[in-house]
Amino acid sequence: MNAHVYPKGCFFKSVDDIKDKHITVMGLGLNGGGEAAVRFLLKHGAFVLVTDMKTEEQLKPTLNSIAHDASVNKERLTYVLGGHRIQDFRDADCVIKNPGVKIQGNEFLSAAAAIESDISLFLQFTKAPIIAVTGSKGKSSTVSAIHYGLKQAGFDAFLGGNITVSPLTFLEQTNENTPVVLELSSWQLADLRGRGLLKPKISLITKIVPDHQNWYGNMEDYVADKKLIYADQTPDDFFICDADKDELGTGPKDGGSWGDTFARECKAKVLRYKQDRLDNSQYGVWLSYDSADNLEALARIPGKAADTKILGAVNVPGRHMRQNLMNAALVLYLMGVAAPDIQKILGEWNGIPHRLQFFHQCKSAAQKTVRFYNDSCATVPEAAAAASAAFGKPVICVMGGTDKGLDFEPLAAALDPSNVASTPTAALYLLAGSGTDKLLPLLQKRGINFCGPYNSLGELLADLKRDFESPESAAAQNDTVVFSPGCTSFGMFANEFDRGEKFMAAVKEMF
Repeated sequence: MNAHVYPKGCFFKSVDDIKDKHITVMGLGLNGGGEAAVRFLLKHGAFVLVTDMKTEEQLKPTLNSIAHDASVNKERLTYVLGGHRIQDFRDADCVIKNPGVKIQGNEFLSAAAAIESDISLFLQFTKAPIIAVTGSKGKSSTVSAIHYGLKQAGFDAFLGGNITVSPLTFLEQTNENTPVVLELSSWQLADLRGRGLLKPKISLITKIVPDHQNWYGNMEDYVADKKLIYADQTPDDFFICDADKDELGTGPKDGGSWGDTFARECKAKVLRYKQDRLDNSQYGVWLSYDSADNLEALARIPGKAADTKILGAVNVPGRHMRQNLMNAALVLYLMGVAAPDIQKILGEWNGIPHRLQFFHQCKSAAQKTVRFYNDSCATVPEAAAAASAAFGKPVICVMGGTDKGLDFEPLAAALDPSNVASTPTAALYLLAGSGTDKLLPLLQKRGINFCGPYNSLGELLADLKRDFESPESAAAQNDTVVFSPGCTSFGMFANEFDRGEKFMAAVKEMF
């Protein structure tokens, strides 16, 4: 794929430049980014035309939010919904692009005189120190833990980006003393290529595994967008990346690991994270066990002579979640938070919605107290595999959904009872979808039993409830249900957040 390179800088040199400009917002959407751009641009005096392929009915929640807000000046607002018109792009001074729209081969974007995004506008106008996080797994948990830690440590910090909060919503509250934590998807980073606007004080790339291969077609193009997070950092900044090997067959074609590649290329001070002790020549953080065999995290950073414990007991389950927390702890340590304070603060963090979120419990026919967890943001097979093993015991798993060009072999291997490295499921229930269709033959080949696939949550949960009411069933004998799809949600749900909310509501109603 030939990556698009944007002109350096931003079309708007100052916020005042927005006044009286004719701006087309491409993609209003339902997750807040388009709405935030519309509100911000209208507030600063622009003429705003919103165009979206979705219909008025599909966009009703966002449209109502704007319509019912008396503070929004709607005299300069126009909607063109259910399709795009070329003149709305050709005649605009600038187009605000949704990150989920490919620029390559797009006739509408090709007609635009200038293209920006809500992220590029924010970076142009803010003076806040930026902590930027990208990766394949654990981004949202990591940024949320960082933000929580900063707030608890006394910083006036903000959180935005891919976590469904546009930073434009808090731009005017930021200054040189308000750290901003940004979760950035590969698409959001691609929309910054060439601009020179993203210069994080600290950047972090979480574990890289195959993702969005239906969009990119290969790992190299996908990772090339991830690399943009550190492209404009300087030796005064910090960059954090993986020190472990990549999963088999997912690393660079020329050998080595993605973490090693990032570390070689980056101009910032490099720190690494690892599942076991780092080499003495490296700075970073790693997992270890204390004298009582409790898992902890130790850090080594420039300017500190000794290895320091920065993470102890935590409330969230799973080794992969602990890795997210140890990376968050390292960021807090670099921000000057004392190690004992980090341990206390992150030890009290309870996680975030849709990521191994405990939300309900009930009694089974065998009189076990069953706890339900919502991990709907697990949209890749590796994330679902990690969730199935997070509790250190067999659990009831609900999985499946839409494919995005990924390999489901890692998930099948994690569920295989003959694999000594796996934690087999107590029972497996599958939602229908193209991803499930790829997973089924892998399960059948390994002799892994499953229920479904089901065409709705209602059907699936009705069967699960029936099994709960049979005292001898595997479901009734178990005490943990984990909804971790390992797939995207399109078709049956609007997005992974809608999927998680509907799962939680259906569980609470049925159980």
